[in-house]
Amino acid sequence: MLTETYTGLKVLDLSTNIAGPFAAMLLGDMGADVIKVERSPSGDDTRALSPQVDGESTVFIAMNRNKRSVLLDFKAAESIIQLRQLIGAADVIIESFPPGVAARLGLSPADIQGLNGDAVLCSISAFGDGPLGSAMPGYDALVQAVSGMMSFSGNPGESDVRIAPSVLDMSTAMWSCMSIMAALRNNESSPKFRHLSQCLVDTAINLMSHQVQSYLATGIPPQKLGSGAPSAVPYRVYKAGKGSFMLATASEPQFVRLCSTLGMEQLVDDPRFSTMARRIEHRDALDALLQQRFAEQDASYWLAALASNGLSVGPVNDLQEALQLDVVQERNLFLDPLATGAQRGQPLLRSPLDHQAQGLRRQPPRLGEHSADILAKLGKSGEWPLGEISLENK
Repeated sequence: MLTETYTGLKVLDLSTNIAGPFAAMLLGDMGADVIKVERSPSGDDTRALSPQVDGESTVFIAMNRNKRSVLLDFKAAESIIQLRQLIGAADVIIESFPPGVAARLGLSPADIQGLNGDAVLCSISAFGDGPLGSAMPGYDALVQAVSGMMSFSGNPGESDVRIAPSVLDMSTAMWSCMSIMAALRNNESSPKFRHLSQCLVDTAINLMSHQVQSYLATGIPPQKLGSGAPSAVPYRVYKAGKGSFMLATASEPQFVRLCSTLGMEQLVDDPRFSTMARRIEHRDALDALLQQRFAEQDASYWLAALASNGLSVGPVNDLQEALQLDVVQERNLFLDPLATGAQRGQPLLRSPLDHQAQGLRRQPPRLGEHSADILAKLGKSGEWPLGEISLENK
């Protein structure tokens, strides 16, 4: 079972915001015992974000299940001693300190290695350890801008736009989790301190891989195409007489079927549209002709007509509509905390790793909820303060 994959693994989450906490949560979903250290007095930065439900931030809730929370005052000598004890007992440490903070706290990678010579340390930052990373703490949107990702997102002639989901934070968390899993595997045969560095800018450049490759080959930077694609036409959202829909054609047979379905067979023989390369060159002309035809019927008509001929089409749903799709239920995408005995909690999205939807063992913790228990068990021994693995009825 997935929830037993890392049972017994001791993870110390020193991170805040989204990337680090999400990586730690994924390990928690797989059975790890995760202690989240939060800095007094306010804890993780996302705790203050809106919207709030019953006094808890939905952003924090989404990134922090299967963890215990201990609140420490990083300005107090006793708290730093306790933090060092936790570091010394952990198998994995995840941190995302702003530039210069780790060194001021005596928690640089070298310091952590001195405390725990067999640990896997994963440092997550926006721009790494170079001049840019040392000078500027970063967030998802900032890295989207600096990396060039915003330059071709949005509609032609309009302002640069941010990709709404925190794609760089979330993807960096997944890279971090994979690198931690690989390091743990290597430590089975050759235990040693391993320092992993994961950066949002690395993620951004990699997510743009085919745009980067095209630019390196042609010297032509990608352009804003709205919902369109640089390598295929027609491939975008079209407005119908009522509503809109997404159409994706990526091969010659599909284009022929599209033209036949629309009663526009003459487009197949039009020299401007005879190949994919030619359609890309004349995308505006083709889009204008198709848009005129699609305006003659409602979206529901085109969705049925195009799908019946094996073309890839779908409605442009809002989030409410998307969550009501049958496939969301079929895929069992939500964890129900009440069904497992919890006395509080919202439905939580299961991790795609958690195929059986059994990964929920702890509700996202209240600020400092487990401080007394953890610090009492930590004592002076420096041993990991083990916690119950069953779902807490909090």
